Amino acid sequence: MHARFIAPWKDSTEKPVIYHCLSRVVDRRFAFGKDEKEKLRTYLRMYENFSGCRVLAYCFMCNHIHLLLEVPPLPVGGMTDSELLQRLRCLYSEAVVGEVAKRLKDYREAGSEGMAKELHTRFTYRMHSLSEFMKGFMQRFTQWFNRKHSRSGGLWEDAFKSVLVEDGVASRTLAAYIDLNPVRAGMVEDPADYRWSSYGEAMGGGARGNGKKARAGLVRALMAHQGYAADARHWTGEVSKDYRMLLLAEGEEKLQEVSGAGGGIEVKVVRKGMKKEAVEAELARLEGSREVAMGKMLRCRVRYFTDGAVLGSREFVDGVFRACRGRFGAKRQSGARKLRGNAAAAAGTLWSVRELRKGIG
Repeated sequence: MHARFIAPWKDSTEKPVIYHCLSRVVDRRFAFGKDEKEKLRTYLRMYENFSGCRVLAYCFMCNHIHLLLEVPPLPVGGMTDSELLQRLRCLYSEAVVGEVAKRLKDYREAGSEGMAKELHTRFTYRMHSLSEFMKGFMQRFTQWFNRKHSRSGGLWEDAFKSVLVEDGVASRTLAAYIDLNPVRAGMVEDPADYRWSSYGEAMGGGARGNGKKARAGLVRALMAHQGYAADARHWTGEVSKDYRMLLLAEGEEKLQEVSGAGGGIEVKVVRKGMKKEAVEAELARLEGSREVAMGKMLRCRVRYFTDGAVLGSREFVDGVFRACRGRFGAKRQSGARKLRGNAAAAAGTLWSVRELRKGIG
C-alpha cells in the first residue's frame, strides 16, 4: 500500500476531508523549547490563512508535532483577484503582493485572461492541499530554525505521516489524543496548562491570550458531523464541557456490573424490580463509563492513530477501501480492521484500514 491516503472525495463541498499528521525531528532529539514552539504556532497560523486549510487541533512537543487538519477544496469558480491578494498577504511582504496586484491589473486591462489565470495558478496550486501545506509549513520553520541555531540541513525525520480521519467520533477522538500529548508525556496533569496545543490555546494559553482560532478549530473537530462551521462562538456550553470531560475522564469500571470483553462495555444484568428511572440512571452511568474507558485509552500511545492510514466507522473505512481497491491485494475482501491492543476501548466504534500486529499495546 502507498504511504498516504488522499480522500477520494477531496473535491467535495459536502463531505469534510480531515487528516491527522505527525512529523518528528531527525534522530528524535529534543530540539523545541519555548521560542521554537511559539514560532511553530506563528507559521502554522500563517499557512492556515494562506492555504485555506483549517487547523482543527494541534500540539507541539519537544521533538515532534501533531496536527488535525481539514483540507477543503478550492472555491467553486476559483478566487477573485482580491481574494488571492488577501491570501498572499498572510505569507508575503507588501512589496511582493503589490507586484502581483500590478501584474493582475495590467493583464485584466489588456484582456489577457489567460495570463491572469496563469498567475493565479502560480500560487493557488499550493492552497487547499495537504502535501503543500505540510511542505510549506515545515520548510519555513526549518529555515528559521537553522538561522537561529547556526545549522544547515534537514530538520525533520523522513516525510510526515498522515491518517485520513472521518468526521464525528474519529475526529473528536483524534483531537483529544492530540491535546493529551503533554499529559501522556508527564509534562502537565491538565491539558489546559500546556500552552502549545489547541486546547491550551483555546483556554487562553496562546501568545495573545485569545484562543479564538483554536476554539473555532476544536468546534469543527468535535461537531463537523452535525454541520457546525469552524466558529468559536459555538465553543461555549455543552461543546466545551463535553470535550473537557473526555480529556479528564478517569476512574475504574466496576467489573461486576460492566464487562470490558473485547474492549466494549456493556450491562451484564439489569436487576428485576428496578424502576424505570433507576434503569435510566444506571444506563446513563454506564454510558459515562464508556467515556472513562475512552479517556484511559487516550492516555496511552495508540499506533492506529498515527499508522492506521484510514480511521473511522466501519462504513467509512470500507468505503475508502472500495474507492481505492486497486491499492490492495486481490485476496483482500474488506477494508475495515478491528482495533486491538491499547486501542481496544474503541473497538467496534472505530476501525482502521491497516492491520497492526506489532507494538500496538
